[in-house]
Amino acid sequence: MMTVDLRSDTVTKPTAGMLEAMFNAKVGDDVFGEDETINELEQKAAAIFGMEAGIYCPSGTMTNQIAIKCFTQPMDELIADQTAHVYRYEGGGIAFNSGVSARLLNGYRGILTPEMIEPEINAENIHYPHTSLVVLENTVNKGGGSCYTLDQIKPIAALCKEKGLKLHLDGARIFNALTYTGDKAVDYGKYFDGISVCLSKGLGAPVGSVLLADKDTIKYARRIRKVFGGGMRQAGFLAAAGIYALDHHVERLKIDHAHSQILAEALGRSSAVTNVLPAETNIVLFDTVEPADAVLAKLAEQGIQAMSTDKHRIRFVLHLDVHPEQVEYVVKVVSGGF
Repeated sequence: MMTVDLRSDTVTKPTAGMLEAMFNAKVGDDVFGEDETINELEQKAAAIFGMEAGIYCPSGTMTNQIAIKCFTQPMDELIADQTAHVYRYEGGGIAFNSGVSARLLNGYRGILTPEMIEPEINAENIHYPHTSLVVLENTVNKGGGSCYTLDQIKPIAALCKEKGLKLHLDGARIFNALTYTGDKAVDYGKYFDGISVCLSKGLGAPVGSVLLADKDTIKYARRIRKVFGGGMRQAGFLAAAGIYALDHHVERLKIDHAHSQILAEALGRSSAVTNVLPAETNIVLFDTVEPADAVLAKLAEQGIQAMSTDKHRIRFVLHLDVHPEQVEYVVKVVSGGF
């Protein structure tokens, strides 16, 4: 029986080329700023997105939480979609780390508009928390990999500038979004104050995210990273995997997107499925007739691992360790009603 792991794109293993790059990395003490490979990764990522500087961290949760800490003060409020990863899946860090409240909006598949955001910006009044930050997510995990285009981002950035708010991007799967929209990464630096770029999801690195911002923000972010316990030493072995991923694994994201389309079409034909969300990138969300847990158990019996996101909703995530023959196998299982 074939096995296929569709739980997440975080389950990937380093490729042979990535392992070789890691083995040959030049390292030093990053807390002293002496790890050549980490310095290279930070500079490379910043240049890709048109930002001044970057800081390498163990996780996207840490880069997001550092950004929130940098862009807010206690008793402030941030605005985000109600599905946002920074709110739902980062352990209450907004409140715990920054002493900030969250104003949650109901975007379409997690996508916000200026018209949604503007009425939720608090007036300056001692009864209200000070609105200081807007957080977008691209792609939107709970939206089934839905994407912002730059044309959607520009008016939000203009509103934030007009109102004196910072704008942060949780770019957990930003390269999946860019692959889908065709927008240029370097243009993002014109609109965001902070960008978190995850290397361990669609790009297949084993560890790490980079927070990008201006030099002053990154200088402060290094202090926050230290306080959060994120200062690493000879972590260039890990950063080398990130460099390799940026050089070799971005273009191939098209394969994952094509695979997600194949699965979405097969699911749409299944009598066991009631709805399939549009599969723009590498995530497929679908609703099931039976409870999701029951369907997951049936899939597991046939070697297919996946995750539920609601009582009747299941998520498939495509990645570089899912090959065409495995996709064909999943289509066969799905076509048989699980």
